[in-house]
Amino acid sequence: MANTISDETMDYVGILAKLELNDREREQARRDMERMLDYIDKLNELDTTQVEPMMHVFPVKNVFREDVVTNSDEHENMLANAPRVREHAFVVPRTVE
Repeated sequence: MANTISDETMDYVGILAKLELNDREREQARRDMERMLDYIDKLNELDTTQVEPMMHVFPVKNVFREDVVTNSDEHENMLANAPRVREHAFVVPRTVE
């Protein structure tokens, strides 16, 4: 392992993540983070000069549909099912005092 994480860095990460680790968990977390950093170093060794940057692994184009209104004003029909109506709105029991 080329990457080593100091005790100070572990303390700082613990504060940021709001973690309270015992000695065994702390050592395991240190080893895991060191392995992650080693893996990132290995990925950085790859030649990516001919690789086009992408935002998504799949060739996704704009998947959003046009925002078109497809229903009509059913306001009166919806209120017809309400047990109580006042000023064109549903009346419901108060939940906050």
